[in-house]
Amino acid sequence: MPRVLILGGARTPFVKAGTEFADLDVLDLAKAATSEALARTELDPGQIDEVIFGNVARPVAYHNLAREVVLSLSMPTRIPAFTVGLACASACVAITSAADHIAGGNADVVVAGGSESLTNVPLTLTPRLARALIAASQAKSLPAKARSLADVRASDIAPVAPGIRETSTGLTMGESAERMAAMNAVSRKSQDEWALRSHRLAAAGWDDGRLAKEVGPVFLDGHAVTADNHIRRDSTPEKLASLRPVFDREHGTITAGNASPLTDGAAAVVLASEARARALGLTPLAAVRSYAYAAVDPADQLLIAPAYAIPIALSRAGLTLDDIDLFEMHEAFAAQVLSTLAVLEQNGVGRVPVEKLNVMGGSIALGHPFGATGARIVLTLANEMLRRGARYGLATACAAGGNGAAIILERAA
Repeated sequence: MPRVLILGGARTPFVKAGTEFADLDVLDLAKAATSEALARTELDPGQIDEVIFGNVARPVAYHNLAREVVLSLSMPTRIPAFTVGLACASACVAITSAADHIAGGNADVVVAGGSESLTNVPLTLTPRLARALIAASQAKSLPAKARSLADVRASDIAPVAPGIRETSTGLTMGESAERMAAMNAVSRKSQDEWALRSHRLAAAGWDDGRLAKEVGPVFLDGHAVTADNHIRRDSTPEKLASLRPVFDREHGTITAGNASPLTDGAAAVVLASEARARALGLTPLAAVRSYAYAAVDPADQLLIAPAYAIPIALSRAGLTLDDIDLFEMHEAFAAQVLSTLAVLEQNGVGRVPVEKLNVMGGSIALGHPFGATGARIVLTLANEMLRRGARYGLATACAAGGNGAAIILERAA
Protein backbone atom coordinates (compact mmCIF):
# COMPACT_ATOMS: atom_id res chain seq x y z
CA MET A 1 0.00 0.00 0.00
CA PRO A 2 1.18 3.58 -0.60
CA ARG A 3 3.07 5.11 2.29
CA VAL A 4 1.25 8.18 3.70
CA LEU A 5 3.33 11.29 4.33
CA ILE A 6 2.60 14.52 6.17
CA LEU A 7 3.90 17.24 3.86
CA GLY A 8 3.27 20.12 6.25
CA GLY A 9 0.57 22.18 7.82
CA ALA A 10 -0.33 25.27 9.77
CA ARG A 11 -2.65 26.53 12.43
CA THR A 12 -4.09 29.83 13.48
CA PRO A 13 -3.14 31.27 16.83
CA PHE A 14 -5.27 29.63 19.52
CA VAL A 15 -7.01 32.42 21.42
CA LYS A 16 -9.37 32.62 24.36
CA ALA A 17 -13.03 32.48 23.41
CA GLY A 18 -14.47 35.97 23.30
CA THR A 19 -11.19 37.73 22.50
CA GLU A 20 -9.40 38.42 19.19
CA PHE A 21 -11.45 36.00 17.06
CA ALA A 22 -14.83 36.92 18.53
CA ASP A 23 -16.07 38.25 15.17
CA LEU A 24 -14.90 35.19 13.21
CA ASP A 25 -16.72 31.90 12.77
CA VAL A 26 -15.48 28.37 12.14
CA LEU A 27 -15.33 28.90 8.38
CA ASP A 28 -13.18 32.02 8.72
CA LEU A 29 -10.77 30.12 10.95
CA ALA A 30 -10.76 26.99 8.77
CA LYS A 31 -10.02 29.09 5.69
CA ALA A 32 -7.10 30.79 7.43
CA ALA A 33 -5.51 27.50 8.50
CA THR A 34 -6.08 25.80 5.14
CA SER A 35 -4.73 28.64 3.01
CA GLU A 36 -1.65 28.90 5.22
CA ALA A 37 -1.06 25.12 5.07
CA LEU A 38 -1.26 25.16 1.27
CA ALA A 39 1.05 28.17 1.05
CA ARG A 40 3.66 26.54 3.27
CA THR A 41 3.66 23.31 1.29
CA GLU A 42 3.67 25.33 -1.96
CA LEU A 43 0.91 23.13 -3.33
CA ASP A 44 -1.29 24.16 -6.20
CA PRO A 45 -4.90 23.64 -5.03
CA GLY A 46 -5.43 21.78 -8.29
CA GLN A 47 -3.31 18.97 -6.84
CA ILE A 48 -5.75 18.40 -3.96
CA ASP A 49 -7.98 15.33 -4.24
CA GLU A 50 -10.04 15.80 -1.09
CA VAL A 51 -10.60 18.01 1.97
CA ILE A 52 -11.70 16.61 5.35
CA PHE A 53 -12.38 18.76 8.41
CA GLY A 54 -13.40 18.11 11.99
CA ASN A 55 -15.82 20.33 13.88
CA VAL A 56 -17.82 19.87 17.08
CA ALA A 57 -20.15 22.84 17.73
CA ARG A 58 -21.38 22.81 14.16
CA PRO A 59 -23.11 25.99 12.99
CA VAL A 60 -26.50 25.60 11.35
CA ALA A 61 -25.25 27.63 8.38
CA TYR A 62 -22.58 25.06 7.49
CA HIS A 63 -23.96 21.57 7.11
CA ASN A 64 -20.61 20.55 5.63
CA LEU A 65 -17.81 22.84 6.79
CA ALA A 66 -15.14 21.11 4.71
CA ARG A 67 -17.01 21.73 1.48
CA GLU A 68 -17.47 25.38 2.39
CA VAL A 69 -13.69 25.62 2.83
CA VAL A 70 -13.19 24.36 -0.72
CA LEU A 71 -15.73 26.74 -2.22
CA SER A 72 -14.83 29.83 -0.20
CA LEU A 73 -11.12 29.51 -1.05
CA SER A 74 -11.95 29.17 -4.76
CA MET A 75 -10.36 25.74 -4.88
CA PRO A 76 -11.41 23.57 -7.86
CA THR A 77 -15.09 22.77 -7.41
CA ARG A 78 -14.43 19.15 -8.39
CA ILE A 79 -12.73 18.55 -5.00
CA PRO A 80 -15.03 16.48 -2.74
CA ALA A 81 -15.05 17.39 0.92
CA PHE A 82 -16.71 16.14 4.07
CA THR A 83 -16.89 17.02 7.74
CA VAL A 84 -16.34 14.56 10.59
CA GLY A 85 -17.09 14.60 14.30
CA LEU A 86 -15.59 12.71 17.23
CA ALA A 87 -15.70 15.46 19.84
CA CYS A 88 -12.17 16.51 20.82
CA ALA A 89 -10.64 13.86 18.52
CA SER A 90 -12.50 15.11 15.42
CA ALA A 91 -9.37 16.27 13.60
CA CYS A 92 -7.73 12.93 14.39
CA VAL A 93 -10.55 11.28 12.45
CA ALA A 94 -10.01 13.76 9.60
CA ILE A 95 -6.31 12.85 9.45
CA THR A 96 -6.75 9.09 9.70
CA SER A 97 -9.57 9.18 7.12
CA ALA A 98 -7.21 11.01 4.79
CA ALA A 99 -4.48 8.45 5.48
CA ASP A 100 -6.86 5.58 4.72
CA HIS A 101 -7.94 7.12 1.42
CA ILE A 102 -4.33 7.63 0.36
CA ALA A 103 -3.19 4.20 1.53
CA GLY A 104 -6.12 2.63 -0.33
CA GLY A 105 -5.18 4.38 -3.56
CA ASN A 106 -8.32 6.50 -3.61
CA ALA A 107 -6.50 9.82 -3.24
CA ASP A 108 -2.97 11.16 -3.57
CA VAL A 109 -3.17 14.51 -1.76
CA VAL A 110 -5.64 15.37 1.02
CA VAL A 111 -6.03 18.39 3.29
CA ALA A 112 -7.22 17.35 6.76
CA GLY A 113 -7.84 19.50 9.80
CA GLY A 114 -10.33 20.98 12.19
CA SER A 115 -11.84 24.26 13.29
CA GLU A 116 -13.78 25.55 16.28
CA SER A 117 -15.25 28.83 17.45
CA LEU A 118 -16.28 28.49 21.07
CA THR A 119 -17.16 32.17 21.09
CA ASN A 120 -19.88 31.67 18.51
CA VAL A 121 -21.41 28.35 19.46
CA PRO A 122 -24.81 27.68 17.90
CA LEU A 123 -27.71 28.27 20.28
CA THR A 124 -31.11 26.62 19.92
CA LEU A 125 -34.59 27.39 21.14
CA THR A 126 -36.51 25.45 23.75
CA PRO A 127 -38.86 22.92 22.11
CA ARG A 128 -41.98 24.77 23.30
CA LEU A 129 -40.82 28.12 21.89
CA ALA A 130 -39.66 26.51 18.64
CA ARG A 131 -43.04 24.83 18.12
CA ALA A 132 -44.87 28.05 18.95
CA LEU A 133 -42.81 30.10 16.50
CA ILE A 134 -43.37 27.59 13.71
CA ALA A 135 -47.11 27.59 14.41
CA ALA A 136 -47.14 31.39 14.46
CA SER A 137 -45.33 31.58 11.14
CA GLN A 138 -47.95 29.30 9.60
CA ALA A 139 -50.95 31.07 11.11
CA LYS A 140 -53.10 33.07 8.68
CA SER A 141 -54.20 35.92 10.93
CA LEU A 142 -52.78 38.08 13.70
CA PRO A 143 -55.13 36.60 16.37
CA ALA A 144 -54.10 33.09 15.29
CA LYS A 145 -50.44 34.04 15.54
CA ALA A 146 -51.06 35.38 19.05
CA ARG A 147 -52.84 32.17 20.08
CA SER A 148 -49.84 30.16 18.86
CA LEU A 149 -47.65 31.98 21.38
CA ALA A 150 -50.11 31.86 24.27
CA ASP A 151 -48.56 28.83 25.98
CA VAL A 152 -45.00 30.11 25.86
CA ARG A 153 -43.61 30.69 29.35
CA ALA A 154 -40.86 33.07 30.42
CA SER A 155 -38.60 30.09 31.05
CA ASP A 156 -39.03 29.01 27.43
CA ILE A 157 -37.52 32.19 26.04
CA ALA A 158 -33.93 31.63 27.15
CA PRO A 159 -31.76 30.06 24.40
CA VAL A 160 -30.38 26.56 24.90
CA ALA A 161 -26.59 26.26 24.75
CA PRO A 162 -24.97 23.10 23.33
CA GLY A 163 -24.93 20.23 25.79
CA ILE A 164 -21.85 19.83 27.94
CA ARG A 165 -23.09 16.77 29.78
CA GLU A 166 -22.75 13.16 28.81
CA THR A 167 -26.16 11.96 27.69
CA SER A 168 -25.61 8.53 29.21
CA THR A 169 -24.42 9.69 32.64
CA GLY A 170 -25.63 13.27 33.07
CA LEU A 171 -22.13 14.28 34.19
CA THR A 172 -20.14 17.13 32.71
CA MET A 173 -16.65 16.41 31.45
CA GLY A 174 -15.22 18.25 34.45
CA GLU A 175 -17.27 16.16 36.88
CA SER A 176 -16.05 13.03 35.11
CA ALA A 177 -12.47 14.24 35.36
CA GLU A 178 -12.95 14.75 39.10
CA ARG A 179 -14.03 11.12 39.26
CA MET A 180 -10.88 10.07 37.41
CA ALA A 181 -8.69 12.06 39.76
CA ALA A 182 -10.23 10.33 42.76
CA MET A 183 -10.03 6.84 41.22
CA ASN A 184 -6.37 7.25 40.32
CA ALA A 185 -5.32 9.14 43.47
CA VAL A 186 -4.25 12.18 41.45
CA SER A 187 -3.69 14.99 43.91
CA ARG A 188 -4.48 18.67 43.47
CA LYS A 189 -0.78 19.42 43.90
CA SER A 190 0.27 17.11 41.08
CA GLN A 191 -2.39 18.59 38.79
CA ASP A 192 -1.20 22.12 39.49
CA GLU A 193 2.40 21.06 38.91
CA TRP A 194 1.44 19.61 35.53
CA ALA A 195 -0.42 22.78 34.57
CA LEU A 196 2.56 24.93 35.55
CA ARG A 197 4.82 22.68 33.46
CA SER A 198 2.49 23.12 30.48
CA HIS A 199 2.64 26.91 30.69
CA ARG A 200 6.41 27.06 31.19
CA LEU A 201 7.15 24.71 28.29
CA ALA A 202 4.69 26.52 26.02
CA ALA A 203 6.33 29.85 26.83
CA ALA A 204 9.73 28.36 26.05
CA GLY A 205 8.38 26.91 22.79
CA TRP A 206 7.23 30.35 21.70
CA ASP A 207 10.38 32.09 22.88
CA ASP A 208 12.71 29.85 20.87
CA GLY A 209 10.51 29.91 17.76
CA ARG A 210 9.42 26.27 17.67
CA LEU A 211 5.72 26.98 18.18
CA ALA A 212 5.80 30.12 16.05
CA LYS A 213 6.88 27.88 13.17
CA GLU A 214 3.49 26.15 13.07
CA VAL A 215 1.33 29.28 13.42
CA GLY A 216 0.18 31.55 10.60
CA PRO A 217 -1.08 35.10 11.17
CA VAL A 218 -4.75 35.99 11.00
CA PHE A 219 -5.38 39.53 9.77
CA LEU A 220 -8.19 41.52 11.35
CA ASP A 221 -9.03 45.17 10.72
CA GLY A 222 -5.55 46.11 9.68
CA HIS A 223 -3.64 44.20 12.35
CA ALA A 224 -2.34 40.67 12.60
CA VAL A 225 -3.04 38.15 15.37
CA THR A 226 0.17 36.13 15.49
CA ALA A 227 0.38 34.29 18.81
CA ASP A 228 -1.58 32.14 21.26
CA ASN A 229 -2.95 34.21 24.13
CA HIS A 230 -3.61 31.58 26.82
CA ILE A 231 -0.08 31.09 28.08
CA ARG A 232 0.33 32.33 31.66
CA ARG A 233 3.97 33.32 31.89
CA ASP A 234 3.48 34.65 35.42
CA SER A 235 1.87 31.50 36.77
CA THR A 236 3.29 30.14 40.02
CA PRO A 237 2.48 27.21 42.31
CA GLU A 238 1.02 29.68 44.79
CA LYS A 239 -1.29 31.29 42.23
CA LEU A 240 -2.53 27.91 41.01
CA ALA A 241 -3.06 26.69 44.57
CA SER A 242 -5.21 29.74 45.33
CA LEU A 243 -7.82 28.90 42.68
CA ARG A 244 -11.06 27.34 43.86
CA PRO A 245 -12.34 24.03 42.47
CA VAL A 246 -14.94 24.47 39.72
CA PHE A 247 -16.88 21.22 39.55
CA ASP A 248 -16.85 20.05 43.18
CA ARG A 249 -16.48 23.16 45.29
CA GLU A 250 -16.19 21.29 48.60
CA HIS A 251 -13.80 18.43 47.84
CA GLY A 252 -12.75 18.89 44.20
CA THR A 253 -9.27 19.30 42.73
CA ILE A 254 -9.98 20.64 39.24
CA THR A 255 -9.73 24.39 38.76
CA ALA A 256 -9.62 26.83 35.87
CA GLY A 257 -5.83 26.67 36.25
CA ASN A 258 -5.35 22.94 35.67
CA ALA A 259 -7.95 22.51 32.91
CA SER A 260 -7.90 23.52 29.25
CA PRO A 261 -9.70 26.78 28.41
CA LEU A 262 -12.46 27.49 25.89
CA THR A 263 -10.66 28.44 22.70
CA ASP A 264 -11.13 29.65 19.12
CA GLY A 265 -8.81 28.33 16.42
CA ALA A 266 -8.17 26.00 13.49
CA ALA A 267 -5.41 23.73 12.21
CA ALA A 268 -4.78 21.87 8.95
CA VAL A 269 -2.23 19.39 7.64
CA VAL A 270 -1.53 18.22 4.09
CA LEU A 271 -1.06 14.50 3.52
CA ALA A 272 0.13 12.78 0.36
CA SER A 273 1.27 9.47 -1.01
CA GLU A 274 5.02 8.99 -1.10
CA ALA A 275 4.94 8.71 -4.88
CA ARG A 276 3.07 11.99 -5.33
CA ALA A 277 5.32 13.81 -2.86
CA ARG A 278 8.36 12.59 -4.76
CA ALA A 279 6.85 13.61 -8.10
CA LEU A 280 6.16 17.09 -6.75
CA GLY A 281 9.63 17.38 -5.24
CA LEU A 282 8.25 17.98 -1.74
CA THR A 283 10.08 17.12 1.50
CA PRO A 284 7.73 15.67 4.16
CA LEU A 285 7.73 16.22 7.90
CA ALA A 286 6.85 12.64 8.86
CA ALA A 287 4.90 9.56 7.79
CA VAL A 288 1.82 7.94 9.30
CA ARG A 289 2.82 4.54 10.68
CA SER A 290 -0.44 3.39 12.33
CA TYR A 291 -3.44 4.54 14.30
CA ALA A 292 -6.16 3.20 16.57
CA TYR A 293 -9.37 4.21 18.28
CA ALA A 294 -10.77 2.77 21.50
CA ALA A 295 -13.75 3.37 23.74
CA VAL A 296 -14.67 2.84 27.38
CA ASP A 297 -17.82 3.05 29.47
CA PRO A 298 -18.45 6.78 30.08
CA ALA A 299 -19.77 5.91 33.53
CA ASP A 300 -16.35 4.60 34.54
CA GLN A 301 -13.43 6.85 33.49
CA LEU A 302 -14.77 9.02 30.69
CA LEU A 303 -11.43 10.29 29.34
CA ILE A 304 -9.24 7.21 29.81
CA ALA A 305 -9.69 5.62 26.35
CA PRO A 306 -6.27 6.79 25.06
CA ALA A 307 -4.74 4.34 27.53
CA TYR A 308 -6.44 1.60 25.49
CA ALA A 309 -6.01 3.09 22.01
CA ILE A 310 -2.26 3.53 22.48
CA PRO A 311 -1.37 -0.19 22.88
CA ILE A 312 -3.53 -1.06 19.84
CA ALA A 313 -1.73 1.53 17.71
CA LEU A 314 1.64 0.28 18.99
CA SER A 315 0.75 -3.31 18.14
CA ARG A 316 -0.35 -2.34 14.64
CA ALA A 317 2.94 -0.49 14.17
CA GLY A 318 4.99 -3.40 15.52
CA LEU A 319 6.37 -1.17 18.26
CA THR A 320 6.44 -0.86 22.04
CA LEU A 321 6.09 2.23 24.19
CA ASP A 322 9.86 2.25 24.66
CA ASP A 323 10.34 2.77 20.91
CA ILE A 324 8.54 6.13 20.95
CA ASP A 325 10.81 9.16 21.00
CA LEU A 326 8.18 11.90 21.43
CA PHE A 327 4.61 12.04 22.69
CA GLU A 328 1.85 14.61 22.24
CA MET A 329 -1.13 14.04 24.54
CA HIS A 330 -4.14 16.35 24.54
CA GLU A 331 -4.50 17.98 27.95
CA ALA A 332 -8.22 18.31 28.56
CA PHE A 333 -7.40 18.31 32.27
CA ALA A 334 -4.19 17.68 34.14
CA ALA A 335 -6.11 14.97 36.01
CA GLN A 336 -6.88 13.20 32.73
CA VAL A 337 -3.25 13.26 31.58
CA LEU A 338 -1.93 11.96 34.89
CA SER A 339 -4.66 9.30 35.07
CA THR A 340 -3.82 8.10 31.55
CA LEU A 341 -0.14 7.81 32.40
CA ALA A 342 -1.00 5.85 35.54
CA VAL A 343 -3.34 3.43 33.75
CA LEU A 344 -0.84 2.81 30.95
CA GLU A 345 1.68 1.77 33.56
CA GLN A 346 -0.84 -0.25 35.61
CA ASN A 347 -1.95 -2.13 32.49
CA GLY A 348 1.62 -3.11 31.64
CA VAL A 349 1.89 -0.97 28.51
CA GLY A 350 4.80 0.91 29.99
CA ARG A 351 5.84 4.23 31.45
CA VAL A 352 5.80 7.37 29.34
CA PRO A 353 8.93 9.40 30.16
CA VAL A 354 7.60 12.85 31.02
CA GLU A 355 10.65 14.48 29.45
CA LYS A 356 9.40 13.16 26.09
CA LEU A 357 5.79 14.22 26.61
CA ASN A 358 4.29 17.54 25.48
CA VAL A 359 7.73 19.07 25.25
CA MET A 360 6.28 22.47 24.26
CA GLY A 361 3.35 22.38 26.63
CA GLY A 362 -0.14 21.21 25.82
CA SER A 363 -3.77 22.20 25.64
CA ILE A 364 -3.84 23.60 29.19
CA ALA A 365 -1.45 26.35 28.09
CA LEU A 366 -1.95 26.49 24.32
CA GLY A 367 -5.74 26.20 24.30
CA HIS A 368 -8.27 23.68 23.05
CA PRO A 369 -10.52 24.48 20.07
CA PHE A 370 -12.41 21.17 20.17
CA GLY A 371 -12.46 20.35 16.47
CA ALA A 372 -8.88 21.50 15.82
CA THR A 373 -6.84 20.01 18.65
CA GLY A 374 -6.23 16.65 16.94
CA ALA A 375 -4.59 18.39 13.99
CA ARG A 376 -2.60 20.65 16.30
CA ILE A 377 -1.03 17.78 18.23
CA VAL A 378 -0.15 15.88 15.03
CA LEU A 379 1.38 18.99 13.45
CA THR A 380 3.33 19.87 16.61
CA LEU A 381 4.59 16.30 16.86
CA ALA A 382 5.62 16.08 13.19
CA ASN A 383 7.52 19.38 13.32
CA GLU A 384 9.39 18.47 16.50
CA MET A 385 10.20 14.97 15.22
CA LEU A 386 11.81 16.50 12.14
CA ARG A 387 13.72 19.05 14.22
CA ARG A 388 15.10 16.37 16.55
CA GLY A 389 15.54 13.65 13.97
CA ALA A 390 13.23 11.42 16.03
CA ARG A 391 12.31 8.06 14.57
CA TYR A 392 8.85 7.55 16.12
CA GLY A 393 6.25 9.81 17.68
CA LEU A 394 2.79 9.27 19.15
CA ALA A 395 -0.14 11.72 19.28
CA THR A 396 -3.18 10.89 21.36
CA ALA A 397 -6.45 12.55 22.38
CA CYS A 398 -9.39 11.72 24.60
CA ALA A 399 -12.93 12.59 23.54
CA ALA A 400 -16.44 12.78 24.90
CA GLY A 401 -18.47 9.60 24.97
CA GLY A 402 -15.55 7.60 26.34
CA ASN A 403 -13.60 7.66 23.05
CA GLY A 404 -9.87 7.91 22.48
CA ALA A 405 -7.51 8.18 19.51
CA ALA A 406 -3.83 7.38 19.00
CA ILE A 407 -1.75 8.10 15.89
CA ILE A 408 1.85 6.93 15.46
CA LEU A 409 4.17 8.84 13.15
CA GLU A 410 7.57 7.75 11.88
CA ARG A 411 10.52 9.50 10.32
CA ALA A 412 9.79 10.03 6.65
CA ALA A 413 13.27 9.22 5.39
